[in-house]
Amino acid sequence: MEKQPVIGFIGTGVMGSGMVRQLLKSGYSVRVFNRTKAKAEPLIKDGAVWRDSVAELAKDADIIITIVGYPKDVEAIYFNGGILDNAKAGATVIDMTTSSPELAIKIYEEAKAKGIAALDAPVSGGDIGARNGTLSIMVGGDEDAFQRMLPIFKAMGENIVYQGKAGSGQHTKMANQITIAANMLGVCEALAYAERAGLDPERVLASISNGAAASWSLSNLAPRMLKGDFAPGFYVKHFIKDMTIALESAAKMGLRAPGLALAKERYEALAERGEADSGTQALYKLYKE
Repeated sequence: MEKQPVIGFIGTGVMGSGMVRQLLKSGYSVRVFNRTKAKAEPLIKDGAVWRDSVAELAKDADIIITIVGYPKDVEAIYFNGGILDNAKAGATVIDMTTSSPELAIKIYEEAKAKGIAALDAPVSGGDIGARNGTLSIMVGGDEDAFQRMLPIFKAMGENIVYQGKAGSGQHTKMANQITIAANMLGVCEALAYAERAGLDPERVLASISNGAAASWSLSNLAPRMLKGDFAPGFYVKHFIKDMTIALESAAKMGLRAPGLALAKERYEALAERGEADSGTQALYKLYKE
């Protein structure tokens, strides 16, 4: 019987903790590292093994998965004494952070030079998808590496699609975030309109969430908005980061994205009101003012 690979997982925040639990549930041996150890303690109690540094974790794993905050965090853990300087030849690294396509290509090229396979595999589905193992996973890199990692992806997600060469996963995630950005404006405006018209917004949701207006945000985030639940499944500050990357990528390709630009402007206004660490559904607060 083929020995199961040891997985190293860096980043045990809102998304990462749910993903690690799914890997443990599938029987994988998982090593974890996070800048704040306290965030990893519940996972350690569930069977994950703590490692004291990025370098120590990288040396100890066959597959290294990362999901951190910003592109600068990705750079910090992969280069200059990080993952790529410590992972063994033959290992596979999978960055599941939503990051820049250019950085994904840089990681891929440096990894390949060291005999390490690299995939960019950002996810969508929020904290609910991470907890339930139902994430959408969009993957860029070499197809043979994707096929080898498919059992790992299947432990964390359901809609798993190979998109093409290195950077393709990140470009796909940008398309995803562009779609969500405009949709979130529509969801908030629809609820605000319903309330202003004197309707019961719960009943309005029952009518519109299964018709042509249906969307994940309408079904999963609109109910949170109406309950006043603005806890983060996905942080406002991280969504602004994603929209910034998407706008920069679009500009490089000569594509105008006015809907995305407007959504970013609205979310930045929300962050300036002290909501950077709230969930993206907190945008509704702007419409309630």
